[in-house]
Amino acid sequence: MSFAFAEQAAPSAGPTHAFHRIHPVDPSPGAESGKRSAVRCSGCSMRSVCMPPGLSAAELAQLDAVICTTRPVHRGEALYRAGDAFQSIYAVRVGSFKTIVMHRDGREQVTGFQIAGEALGLDGVCTSRHNCDAIALEDSVVCVIPFMQLEAVCREIRAMQHHVHRMMSGEIVRESSLMMLLGTMTAEQRVAAFLLNLSKRFKALGYSQSEFNLRMTREEIGCYLGMKLETVSRMFSKFQRERLVDTRGRQIRIVDLEGLSRV
Repeated sequence: MSFAFAEQAAPSAGPTHAFHRIHPVDPSPGAESGKRSAVRCSGCSMRSVCMPPGLSAAELAQLDAVICTTRPVHRGEALYRAGDAFQSIYAVRVGSFKTIVMHRDGREQVTGFQIAGEALGLDGVCTSRHNCDAIALEDSVVCVIPFMQLEAVCREIRAMQHHVHRMMSGEIVRESSLMMLLGTMTAEQRVAAFLLNLSKRFKALGYSQSEFNLRMTREEIGCYLGMKLETVSRMFSKFQRERLVDTRGRQIRIVDLEGLSRV
């Protein structure tokens, strides 16, 4: 589905606060002009999520010089649009996003969902322009990482270079997984795979793997999975009847993880 901008798990959190635990900066319109110290990588609670382990103080200082700004993005606003010039990649610090492409007939196709600790913007590396829109699903904050400066750092810090390569490889894996999801799985399997993927990603971030809130709508899930809204809702109801999951609006509790994996 989406790849994780992470190599280590963060400390555990409460079961239903998957998008609200980390608030190192104020996601208000004035936050972007805040002090630089507010976004230092060396003192950020997301450091173990966004960076490779074992960086020295000098290496962290180099990264502090690169990742020196954050950007708030309000719910429904675009971080970037298809066709925009590519200059930076972004680490989701607070909140969540969806990436979308538009069909020629105006229909929207969701291509991914990104949560705290994951990256956005790598689609622009190939052509120097973004090929999708990145839209905030809730009030969010991203760290802005100028790509040219990141490349320079990677030439000096081998661990960071390896980390960026892992990110790019993860994007390839995500794309191939989506193709398999849409091309070979039944509707039931698609929804199960979607929930299991989110569960795995939340667990990697140190959150509950069995209880979390969805920030995307059922319609957006269907748009991602190549299904109609009614089909998505029917699958959630089926899983609830079979006691695989318990759904209360957008709150999801996976009751039988093994059973959902066998779908």
